Amino acid sequence: MRAIRVASAALLTAAVVGLAAAPMALADENEPNITSFGFSVTPATVAPGGTVTLTSDGCEVPSVTVTSGVFETVTLSEGRPGTANVDFDAKAGARYEITFDCKGERGTTSLTIAASTGPGHDTGTATGPDTSPGAHKGVKAGFGSRAASADEGLATTELVTGVLLIAGALGAAVVLTRRRGAGGSA
Repeated sequence: MRAIRVASAALLTAAVVGLAAAPMALADENEPNITSFGFSVTPATVAPGGTVTLTSDGCEVPSVTVTSGVFETVTLSEGRPGTANVDFDAKAGARYEITFDCKGERGTTSLTIAASTGPGHDTGTATGPDTSPGAHKGVKAGFGSRAASADEGLATTELVTGVLLIAGALGAAVVLTRRRGAGGSA
């Protein structure tokens, strides 16, 4: 009986430690991307093969380097905007990180890849979902309320929810174990 209590206490302690770490993980994920210079990618959603406009302002050096896994490296000179052509093989529904580098200081934003809208529309920016007759779209199971790439892993919301569920189950186990122990010795 003592072994069950010790194991329950150890698991409950592990859950509490996990709960203490969750706010720090949440802060890291939701921390604003604050830099000494401004930057943007427009539009925020584009079809594979489309073009995005990259802008940066406030950088003290004459050029800002913009990199991503979805287009070639672009150098923005003296605050002027630039363009980048998104790779034709970019995965629809995926979010790619775009990094702006101003003399070693980096800021990031994301670019979402929209579904292609057919042979006559494989380039350019996405304007919305394909509503043409005969277009059939399946359910994106497993992604919840956000469309994310598979390599993104679990979000903080899922981790916190899981830790809370485990902590609740462990707390209930401790209460039931104590009641059973108190009821059996009477």
